[in-house]
Amino acid sequence: MSRPKTPLVEGSREALTRFKMECAAEIGRTQFTKENNDHYKGDLTARQNGSEGGPIGGQMVKRMIEAYENQLKNQQ
Repeated sequence: MSRPKTPLVEGSREALTRFKMECAAEIGRTQFTKENNDHYKGDLTARQNGSEGGPIGGQMVKRMIEAYENQLKNQQ
């Protein structure tokens, strides 16, 4: 069964896009986001695409983990 195209929470897609752009700006990789780079990338290797955009996703995960850890600390 495929995932639905519409987000479960209204406005979450825009919030995630803003979050992605913040993380990309933090590490200086905004030129590799889909929003700033709309050319065809099908001719690039997976390795090259991963090396360009992968650090953005890694930064997003890092910040989400930090936020969750801070939330846990504040609950105690």
